[in-house]
Amino acid sequence: MINAIERPDNSGAPEAPGPGTEPVIDLELERQEILKRYRRLLRAAKPMLKGDDAKLIKKAFNTSAEAHKNMRRRSGEPYIYHPLAVAQIAVEEIGLGPTSIVAALLHDVVEDTDTTIADIDRAFGPKVARIIDGLTKISGYFEYGSSQQAENFRKMLLTLSDDVRVILIKLADRLHNMRTLESMPRDKQLKIASETIYIYAPLAHRLGLYTIKSELEDLYLKHVEPEAYKDIAKKLRETRLARDRFIGRFIEPIEKDLAETGIKYIIKGRPKSIYSIWTKLNKSKKPFEEIFDLFAVRIILDVLPEEEKAACWRAYSIVTDHYKPNPDRLKDWISTPRTNGYESLHTTVMSKLGQWVEVQIRTERMNEIAEKGYAAHWKYKGNDTKTGEGIEAWISQVRDMIESAGSGDKKAAIEFVDDFRSNLYSEEVFVFTPKGDLQVLQRGATALDFAFDIHTQIGARCMAAKVNNTLVPLSYVLQNGDQVEVITSNRQKPSEDWLRFVVTSKAKTKIKDLIKEENKRYVTDGRELVNKKLRILRVEMTNEIINQLRAYFGSKTTDDFFYRVGKGHIDVAELKKFKSDKEAKENRANKLNTDTLPDAKAFVKELKKIHGERADADMLLIGEDMDRIDYTLSKCCNPISGDDVFGFVTINDGIKIHRVTCPNAVELMSNHGNRIIKAKWTSQKELAFLAGLRITGTDRVGLINDVTRVISNELHINMRSVAIDSKDGIFEGNIRLYVHDTGHLETLMRKLERVQGVFEVVRFDS
Repeated sequence: MINAIERPDNSGAPEAPGPGTEPVIDLELERQEILKRYRRLLRAAKPMLKGDDAKLIKKAFNTSAEAHKNMRRRSGEPYIYHPLAVAQIAVEEIGLGPTSIVAALLHDVVEDTDTTIADIDRAFGPKVARIIDGLTKISGYFEYGSSQQAENFRKMLLTLSDDVRVILIKLADRLHNMRTLESMPRDKQLKIASETIYIYAPLAHRLGLYTIKSELEDLYLKHVEPEAYKDIAKKLRETRLARDRFIGRFIEPIEKDLAETGIKYIIKGRPKSIYSIWTKLNKSKKPFEEIFDLFAVRIILDVLPEEEKAACWRAYSIVTDHYKPNPDRLKDWISTPRTNGYESLHTTVMSKLGQWVEVQIRTERMNEIAEKGYAAHWKYKGNDTKTGEGIEAWISQVRDMIESAGSGDKKAAIEFVDDFRSNLYSEEVFVFTPKGDLQVLQRGATALDFAFDIHTQIGARCMAAKVNNTLVPLSYVLQNGDQVEVITSNRQKPSEDWLRFVVTSKAKTKIKDLIKEENKRYVTDGRELVNKKLRILRVEMTNEIINQLRAYFGSKTTDDFFYRVGKGHIDVAELKKFKSDKEAKENRANKLNTDTLPDAKAFVKELKKIHGERADADMLLIGEDMDRIDYTLSKCCNPISGDDVFGFVTINDGIKIHRVTCPNAVELMSNHGNRIIKAKWTSQKELAFLAGLRITGTDRVGLINDVTRVISNELHINMRSVAIDSKDGIFEGNIRLYVHDTGHLETLMRKLERVQGVFEVVRFDS
């Protein structure tokens, strides 16, 4: 029998099967399968191997196989399948080389065994050791208010400026974990999937790995919204033949003209990702059948580097000879590539059947960069192309951001990740300096963002700007082609108001740092005032008390709290109320301190000891053992019986129940996964849950009466509030009412949709 060792919470972790569930395992068959996968890896890597590379890969494989020999994944498979799969993705789908293969094979060894980074350094060299160190999670306990996920992500980013392969291997690791997520329990699926959509998919996008980004997004949807995923996938399958016929007719005249030019080409139509279609459906509020731009046509040209630009525009001319283009939808990323190295010509044209079709025109080289992003950039670095320049500049910005975050007071990891994330998905705007130099900023950037992009001191002293020789305020949003001149003054000082309109991470970080320097004395004064008042109240000023005060007064950081006290925004007399509220809460909770518990499981265990089972809670089961314990329903999403939900251990209010589709769910699971617990509805008494419905339609006499009759007379539902607005024959109403469960709510929605004049009924969160 193969032993199964359970590893701590980790998306790729093996877990022990339950008692009596050990499968019958053929060890010889497994050994043959492991060798088969190893040989497949070597075949994929062969074109890039030199010297002793093959020997080093073999050594890494043997080291990893030995380290993981008694470990199994949750699915029951040998754990070595995972590092082999990560290495395979790194080679085939990202295009990484021998050093990355070795690091991918070893990426979990330090975390799972007694092997140290120093051991890896001696055996495989400093480059591999540095990559492994970046991939190895931080262990141990974290201060109150910190997030283990955010701390680990920040640590990984610290190596980004030295070696981007850390991030690329982590993306390969995350992709394989998402592909094998079915075997994980529901709460871990939600945590891992949310973390993926929050950070890893945007990161893949930023590094130009569009194929991986799309797959990560689709896998997120598959596990978080499985019914929506299946529905869209089914409709795509059902419409495939009609779509193929349409694409065939659309490209026929283009193929004929391209063939006459003598240029080698490939034309293919591809449906958009399921996630992007789902996003479009949610945004437009239209059914699948009314969404026309579900696919794109891609033209890939095989030409010499010096002929690329002319060939792409020639293909564009052929397309627009046959189909009328939308002038607002032309995107030229060949003349000015995106900062992640992406080059392509995009246009949207009207087909003969009256449907808009997106056409992407690129060369083989551009297509490989679009598929493999940053890694492909190295292959073409010797050519006279702009490939990768933007990524190098972006990595330089990340380096600056990390250095800024590390100076002075330690920046909260969550704030750092949020700032970092804000730049990942952004579109770009191209502007010019007075001398005509091109500057690329994220779309929405202002004149002040531009100033900080030039130099921190120019940003700090910026008082206005001239755009195209016209004076504009600092908050002016830049447009493509603007020529910007910054006007500075030595008397100007950074203001907190600036943070309201800057959008780039660089500007935000620098402004915060400058303001911190300016306001250090307020922080010092505030700390002294708080310390003096707490002594009078006979409360010891510990880190725990400071963090409780920060949360109580709604401050993001402790320095922010002290600053507000020092500035006089918070009166120290209010600390007395804090003390009395704290004591009252401790008495109510029988002195249970949720913020000192290590994780959600421990909290549930303690809560059971103290409160026992909730008297009326045969409706919601919580935790690993599915117990009936106390909770409150979150007001941000108003879950009702039947919703897919999870529990979240709050700092002061015990367990709160959220819907999986709650607007805050992704952030909670991404930054505080250890405080997420299972929650599941079971049979319940007829209890009332507050829900909201938004009704739209065409106005008529008696419509409101018909709507309220269905609610009150037919289904006997109590309404809490009704707000109706009618304008130009169109009405919109928001109704808050009490229902028993999702089935009760859906019945009501179906009945309301049948009322004459009602166009749409949707549920909304508070």
